[in-house]
Amino acid sequence: MKNRTVGYLVISVSLLIGFIIYIFNRALTEIVNENCSHGVSCPMWQTIDTQTYIGTGIMVSIILVGLYLVIFAKDDEAQKHELKKAELIIPENLEPDERTVLEHIIGSDGTIFQSALVEATMFSKVKVTRLLDRLEGKGLIERKRRGMTNIVILKH
Repeated sequence: MKNRTVGYLVISVSLLIGFIIYIFNRALTEIVNENCSHGVSCPMWQTIDTQTYIGTGIMVSIILVGLYLVIFAKDDEAQKHELKKAELIIPENLEPDERTVLEHIIGSDGTIFQSALVEATMFSKVKVTRLLDRLEGKGLIERKRRGMTNIVILKH
């Protein structure tokens, strides 16, 4: 779920808690007014104030968490996208054909079928297989068998 949506949800829940605190305090004040004859010096009045302060403090802290999520927290997708860009640095020691194959794998979000790679690069099946063997040997990719074809996965 997106952090901004969660933030709005948290703020909504905290406002609901604030409404419940208000109703509770109003009812409690009416009960104390009817039952307590000591006036403001009654310990029940102090209990109402303490409960109000604690409830309001909890509500404000929850609102602050919600505001943080809405304003400052990045979405998970944005963090993953930044992480992918940072990790997907192509090594300099690759040959041009290896670089081309690796760029096509990166361009397809790190996963592509070997047959689709043959079509995308316009290399022969044998050449793509040999290039993938070299890239796999260098630890940049891995191949997994999927039915009649291989799926090529970028290693992170």
